[in-house]
Amino acid sequence: MGDSTATVDLDVALEKHRTELTGYCYRMLGSSFEAEDAVQDTLVRAWRSYDKFEGRSSLRSWLYRIATNVCLDMLTAGNKRARPMDLTDSTPLAQAALAPRPDNTWLEPVPDARVLPTVEDPAEAAVAKESIRLAFMAALQQLPPKQRAVLILREVLAWKASEVAELLDTSVASVNSALQRARATLAEREQAGADAAVSDPLDEEQQKLLERYVKAFEGYDMTALTALLHEDAVMTMPPFDLWLTGHDDITGFMTTLGAACAGSRLLPVQVNGLPGFAQYKPDPEAGGFTPWSIQVLEISDGRLTGFHFFLDTQRWFPLFGLPLHLEAEPDQIQEGV
Repeated sequence: MGDSTATVDLDVALEKHRTELTGYCYRMLGSSFEAEDAVQDTLVRAWRSYDKFEGRSSLRSWLYRIATNVCLDMLTAGNKRARPMDLTDSTPLAQAALAPRPDNTWLEPVPDARVLPTVEDPAEAAVAKESIRLAFMAALQQLPPKQRAVLILREVLAWKASEVAELLDTSVASVNSALQRARATLAEREQAGADAAVSDPLDEEQQKLLERYVKAFEGYDMTALTALLHEDAVMTMPPFDLWLTGHDDITGFMTTLGAACAGSRLLPVQVNGLPGFAQYKPDPEAGGFTPWSIQVLEISDGRLTGFHFFLDTQRWFPLFGLPLHLEAEPDQIQEGV
């Protein structure tokens, strides 16, 4: 009976750390699904080797050590996940072609709730959100794996250099050097496009911008949409490597290759520390609406600077707990929508 109680207690103690470990592994790996696999592996390893845990560090530190080793092992293949703009030049609309790349090419979206543990300190919560935004995540992927671990542990999770050195079996000087190099790489990336300036929570202006966006997108009103887009706004659509710049090419695409999205419905989602929507487009065969994309929006200076459509609906919609079909509302059925 005692062993059984101890097992339950250990399971509960390990499970308490799942969300924050998933956030750590997601930042390391750039993949929602690989992060969940890494955390599951971490917890299984911890459970199996708990009798060797000597308690010289906290359980949390020990779990981070295991998770770091799991992630470093997974990263030995050298794959760096990316956004379309990290791989190719922007394509003019006249040359737009939809060429997919394999799933493991792309930086993946993640629901906030899976990677952001509840914290009481607003400043700590803001840092956590900023550190899963797409631009920051893409910059992290450019760092060598150990530099990536050092930067996340020091800058995002606020570990001391001595704690990181112990976790990585290295010296404080080595940790400080890795952090300096990582910061330099990120500073270069920021020159090439800073992350979106999104308030947490959204301020009134940003909330109104989103309301106008929903109205413009659902109404497929390109004039209204153009008024919301920054002149250098970017649109991406993984798994396709095509990306577009500027409102003329973006709205041009939406009324040509993307014309089937007219009449879509948007449901709000919390994704990558940014506002987003689950997009359902009309389903001419079954009626109602079928999943099409998870949209992640970037906002700066009162305009949309980026919107990113993740199209692998069979993976993303269940991850976000979203239905795979929306019924048409009664007034839409009457109107023949």
